[in-house]
Amino acid sequence: MDAGNLFDGISRRAGAEVFDALVATPGLRIERIVSTGQATPSGQWLDQEAEEWVVLLTGGAGLRFEGEADPRVMRPGDWLHILAHARHRVEWTDGREPTLWLAVHYSP
Repeated sequence: MDAGNLFDGISRRAGAEVFDALVATPGLRIERIVSTGQATPSGQWLDQEAEEWVVLLTGGAGLRFEGEADPRVMRPGDWLHILAHARHRVEWTDGREPTLWLAVHYSP
């Protein structure tokens, strides 16, 4: 059995987002993502094979989907279900405090 705490070991400053796989089996991946001011590079879009359910636990972020003019502002407690191949990007994450995401990726 594995156990831990989602809030342990969070860096307040990192050069890149940190992805920690908590559970990984065929067809399912649960990960903790820590962002410290990072965003998707300009002009790039994320296009994932799997569906994703994500909840923001700390910090803040702006998530924009292709075809939307403005990003969706996410605060702690906000969650999204992102369909497979829904092109999206992280416009910004909080640079003052870590933004902690819990993401569940699964095959549709």
